[in-house]
Amino acid sequence: MSRQFPNTTVGVIAGLSPLSTLGFLEKLVRWSSADEGGGGGGGMSPPFIVSNDPVRLSTYDRDRLNINPKNGRHGRLDPGPVVEKLRQQRLFLERSGARCIVMPCHISHSWFNDIAYGCSVPFLHAAHSVATELKASNMRPVQAGTNVCIGILGTQTIIDSGFYQSSLNSQGFEVMVPDKATMEHTVIPAMEAYHRKDIEGARNLLRIALQLLLVRAVNTVILASDHLCGLLPHHDPLCHKCIDPMDALVRSTIQWARSASTSSGEGC
Repeated sequence: MSRQFPNTTVGVIAGLSPLSTLGFLEKLVRWSSADEGGGGGGGMSPPFIVSNDPVRLSTYDRDRLNINPKNGRHGRLDPGPVVEKLRQQRLFLERSGARCIVMPCHISHSWFNDIAYGCSVPFLHAAHSVATELKASNMRPVQAGTNVCIGILGTQTIIDSGFYQSSLNSQGFEVMVPDKATMEHTVIPAMEAYHRKDIEGARNLLRIALQLLLVRAVNTVILASDHLCGLLPHHDPLCHKCIDPMDALVRSTIQWARSASTSSGEGC
């Protein structure tokens, strides 16, 4: 089956939110075709295969894993069965002809190493992608005599997993995360407001959380949550201080496809 697909075929392990996966694919197609978003496309989008298992986590399981932002507590659910299902999706994509794997989902990256173990093709990492882009941007620190500092906003589970911090530290960045009070009074309530469809309330709380990081000499803030990305209007000055790491993953995917196309002599 793999011989039916070109060397630029991307395998996509769908995230917990199908809409987030669709957003990733929309950008992959649009940016690679029209050279938008800094992806360096300028041609056709790479072919892709998607594996989507929307029932792999029940609502109850999400709460216990602290995936639901309404729950700020840690659960004790063994993630083993979830990780195994994600690994099986990865294997399915490899066997189906994918030459590269991506996983546009923040929480799934918490188990990236286990899911990627034994993978026979490149498996792109969202945190590595955004850290590499930030390194290449040659930002200057807000305060003289310090390193460039990157803030992170997301659920407690994402922050505690540490994979964004690890990737940023490896590129020489300092990392700032919200303190307990900020999480309890701004970040979690912002996500709760989002779920209530109180978009204006969620925006205002997000603005406060961002300002609390920026006044601590943070250069820019990674929004490590689908619920936070896209909340601010494009004309909001704070929007330009935020990064959606899945956008970086899209650009890394396009760059991989262009490189694979060049090395194999195929068109992307």
